[in-house]
This record gives sequence, C-alpha cells and structure tokens, in this order.
Amino acid sequence: MADTVQFDLVSPERLLTSVAAKEVRIPGAEGDMTAMPDHSPLITTLRPGILKVVSAEGEADYVVTGGFAEINADGISVLAEKAIAREDVTQEHFKALVDEATDKLAKAQEVYVNEPGPVDDAAKLLADMVAMGDHIGLSAN
Repeated sequence: MADTVQFDLVSPERLLTSVAAKEVRIPGAEGDMTAMPDHSPLITTLRPGILKVVSAEGEADYVVTGGFAEINADGISVLAEKAIAREDVTQEHFKALVDEATDKLAKAQEVYVNEPGPVDDAAKLLADMVAMGDHIGLSAN
C-alpha cells in the first residue's frame, strides 16, 4: 500500500495545489468523505464546504463552493467551481459567496414557482454556504 496519493486542486482560475497527500477530506454532495491512497475509483460532486489536505508538509484547508472530485488508487483530482485557501478567505469574500447563493435562490423562486426541485437545490446551496461560514468563523451578515 502506498503512503501517499497525488492530489491536485484546480479552480477555473488556477491550480491551487498539487501535492503528495496522505489523505484528503472532501465535502461531498452526499456527505463528507476521506480519500486515501489505494481508494476505490469514485467520482462525486462537491457541496460548499472545507476541503482538508493532509501531507508531509502538514494540513491545508481550502474553501470550495462546488464542483467534482475524481478519486482512484493513485490520484485525487478536485475540479472546484471556486476554491480559496482558508487563510485567504476574508469576511468580504464570504459575503460575496453568500450573496451569490442568495441571488440564485431568489431567481429560482421566480422562475420555478411550482417546481420545488430547483428551488430546493438553491436553498440547500445557500444553507451549505452559511454552514461553511459558521464552521470557519465567518458570519453571513
């Protein structure tokens, strides 16, 4: 069994990190998960949350707002809609993320008046965003 797995975190803007990881904790849409070396192949969607990477250099946290993770025995690739190193997230960043999620909910409520699916999805996005802020000590207000 390998000790590490290649991990890459990519956002549309840039490659945030590429490191040999011992484990990666992922905020999956169906629940949190930990991927480690020799993991079974899996593709999952992400929900807003904290992605934690454990490597020989220590632990690093990243705020992600959604996207996909592809996991296999020797590699983990996360393609995030938005990703920011936790230490770089300011109250202003977080407020902008919450405002964007609030706008998506308002638009879904306008367009899908009698269709709860898209409205429920937008409401969950907003709730996940607020919960992530609470977790990292930032307020949605």
